[in-house]
Amino acid sequence: HASGPAGRHEAAWGTVSLYDAEGERLQTIRYARMSESKKVTLQAQLQGEIEALYALRPDLRRVHLADGAETNWERLAEIETALGLPPEGRVKIVDFYHGCDHLKNGCDAIWGESTPRSQAEFLRLKTFLKEEDGGADRIIRTFKHHASQTIGNRQQRIQAELTYFRNQRPRMNYPEYLRQHLPIASGVVEAACKTLVTQRLKCSGMAWTVAGGQAILTFRSLIQSERWSPAWNLLAADFRQTITIVKPASAMQFQNSLATRVIVQPVTQHEADVYQALPLAA
Repeated sequence: HASGPAGRHEAAWGTVSLYDAEGERLQTIRYARMSESKKVTLQAQLQGEIEALYALRPDLRRVHLADGAETNWERLAEIETALGLPPEGRVKIVDFYHGCDHLKNGCDAIWGESTPRSQAEFLRLKTFLKEEDGGADRIIRTFKHHASQTIGNRQQRIQAELTYFRNQRPRMNYPEYLRQHLPIASGVVEAACKTLVTQRLKCSGMAWTVAGGQAILTFRSLIQSERWSPAWNLLAADFRQTITIVKPASAMQFQNSLATRVIVQPVTQHEADVYQALPLAA
């Protein structure tokens, strides 16, 4: 901003999930970072996770699942390129429910905001999108037809949603994804947003520095990923410091120094006992 507050900064998060052949989720690793330009650290963490998995199981099929934001697909593509992974083992899927949000907006633009007709058409087209091959093509034809029959703001709204479905069409073959037992919704990522970040960092009146917020997010990520025990050893090795306990001079020593009216330095007694401390931030 030219003046006034700089505004809020966004935290970023991502997940890596493992599924079995029947589409059941087995495990999810969660990462979260405080605000950072281009999500560099988060991308590096996800890349490292995928590299480790792929080294153990190069036969795993990779599914990129995100909303329609182009930056997300760019980040995922950069990870693939950096690791040199073959494109034939990858599937790109746009989150089904984000697609439904755009479908609802288009239906409201055509048939009126939340009217019975709009709600009925939305449910009909939503079913086609999920269960019928070529469902996205049907939506595109519907929106294209109605955009040609209107003008002004209403036409612009329809055209915006038409553009969205045209751009995302290659990632919307949901019936085929379901036949292959692949996930089509990013609920795991949305849940990470809520439980990992929002519930802890966005309580009433809270404000965070990058260092303080990251300390919290790092610990919560490890706990939610069920990695606390092995990670604690790494954290302790980095942050543990040996502290020497120092006791002040006794009252008798202090009185004796006053009685002789000699200027002395404070007397201290160093104990041999030590303990291990683990600060939350370096």
